[in-house]
Amino acid sequence: MEGQVVGRVFRLFQRRLLQLRAGPPQDNSGEALKEPERAQEHSLPNFAGGQHFFEYLLVVSLKKKRSEDDYEPIITYQFPKRENLLRGQQEEEERLLKAIPLFCFPDGNEWASLTEYPRETFSFVLTNVDGSRKIGYCRRLLPAGPGPRLPKVYCIISCIGCFGLFSKILDEVEKRHQISMAVIYPFMQGLREAAFPAPGKTVTLKSFIPDSGTEFISLTRPLDSHLEHVDFSSLLHCLSFEQILQIFASAVLERKIIFLAEGLSTLSQCIHAAAALLYPFSWAHTYIPVVPESLLATVCCPTPFMVGVQMRFQQEVMDSPMEEVLLVNLCEGTFLMSVGDEKDILPPKLQDDILDSLGQGISELKTAEQINEHVSGPFVQFFVKIVGHYASYIKREANGQGHFQERSFCKALTSKTNRRFVKKFVKTQLFSLFIQEAEKSKNPPAGYFQQKILEYEEQKKQKKPREKTVK
Repeated sequence: MEGQVVGRVFRLFQRRLLQLRAGPPQDNSGEALKEPERAQEHSLPNFAGGQHFFEYLLVVSLKKKRSEDDYEPIITYQFPKRENLLRGQQEEEERLLKAIPLFCFPDGNEWASLTEYPRETFSFVLTNVDGSRKIGYCRRLLPAGPGPRLPKVYCIISCIGCFGLFSKILDEVEKRHQISMAVIYPFMQGLREAAFPAPGKTVTLKSFIPDSGTEFISLTRPLDSHLEHVDFSSLLHCLSFEQILQIFASAVLERKIIFLAEGLSTLSQCIHAAAALLYPFSWAHTYIPVVPESLLATVCCPTPFMVGVQMRFQQEVMDSPMEEVLLVNLCEGTFLMSVGDEKDILPPKLQDDILDSLGQGISELKTAEQINEHVSGPFVQFFVKIVGHYASYIKREANGQGHFQERSFCKALTSKTNRRFVKKFVKTQLFSLFIQEAEKSKNPPAGYFQQKILEYEEQKKQKKPREKTVK
């Protein structure tokens, strides 16, 4: 049965479908559930606030297979339980819950009891048939207790992309897990009843912990919502600016990109960061931050993908039949495979602009928010310069439906190198999905990207009078 489920999940991936209330929780320790599978992300939805923080809290543990030395990951705790579902809803839930353990323990089934294990925080993305995405936020650690034991994973499933905020929630779950599973339930119930805050706002939860008393926990959502699922620090630690630029160039043309690293946290953070560089566009192809061992054949997929693979599977990846792949070794900071033209994809002048901006004042940055804005800014500016005039080339009918004038849009660029690049870029799914949304929208452009476009246009207006004065 496990093979059938894995097969179903893999077939979903091959079709570019990557990843993924209420009674009291039940601790099913030792008992599996009854048998019954975003990048911006199209981009992860830009939630205004108000909906639930999460859909599930799951505990995934390792259970020894019968008559074998290997272990398999199973869900041993689920909150909340969903009852009275329609048949179709129940089948969908069972498929998703069956797939989740694979992503909590992507490293395979060979485990041994441990006395020490460094905790790891990582995430994965699950895409449904309808294109909607759910994110799994994971904390893998050793349970409390004496002697050798096996790690377990706390996994929060949510449709909201906000890695830093959910990392803090996992800190609170871990603190309570040291006491008792029973202490986790009231905290998660309070969290579930709280509304997710709007960008820049804070929600405060009251939680009681035995022997410590009542605690007030503040959860603040970043003001700049397009970067709230991102931490560029790991990417900067592993790679040079030039390498990051080449990865960006490959992603812009929707090529196949594989990241290799030892740690789940490094893989997860670096692949999310790479996808975030595409803002305001969204990676719509296969996207797996950490590929489970049983799904390594994904790297043979003929369609575009962005995936992370643990270093222990490097040889298996290298031996796989692959074409036009950028294989990135995050441990060594090298490219093990490449197409060879990565440095020539983007217009030279705009490449230099990005590198110059990245190199300015990087040593003075202190907070994660400052680093994120510093790294993201030059890439947003690249898109502002290259496609920021898109709204002027959407003709609208009386009913508001728009039609993009591709040829006129490309011709509007005066630089030949920019025009040559854009003619390729407009054929990508990245651009097509973006323009389709703009064509359907009855409202004028708004948001962070539009703000940057207006700022750039104002700078150009101010620059022209100065140039005339100089003449």
